[in-house]
Amino acid sequence: MKEIVLALAIGVLSASGTWLLLRPRTFQVIMGLSLLSYAVNIFIFSMGRLKTAAPPVTGTGAEDVAAYADPTPQALVLTAIVISFALTALFLVVLLASRGVTGSDHVDGREPQE
Repeated sequence: MKEIVLALAIGVLSASGTWLLLRPRTFQVIMGLSLLSYAVNIFIFSMGRLKTAAPPVTGTGAEDVAAYADPTPQALVLTAIVISFALTALFLVVLLASRGVTGSDHVDGREPQE
C-alpha cells in the first residue's frame, strides 16, 4: 500500500509540474520546476528503500547491510533541496528583473494579442 501511495504522489507531482512548465507565465513555470524537483526528490528518496525505525550505518562494521538505512539517497535529496532552493531564488530574481524591463510576466515577454 505504501508503494502505491508513493507512486501516485510522484505521478501527481510530475504531471502537475509538467503542466505548469507548459504555461505561458513565468511564475507558473517556476512553480512547475519546483513541483518537478519535489517529485524527483521523492523518487530518489524512495530508491533507498523505505524503512522505518532502522538504525543508521555505524562504524563498528555492518554484518547485515540490509538491516541498516541507506544514507546515500538521504544525502542526495538533502543536496538537491539546497540546490533547488538556490535555483528558485535565482529564477525569482530573474523573473522580477524581466518583469521590470518588459512590463510583462509572460515567458516570451509580450502580452497575448486579443
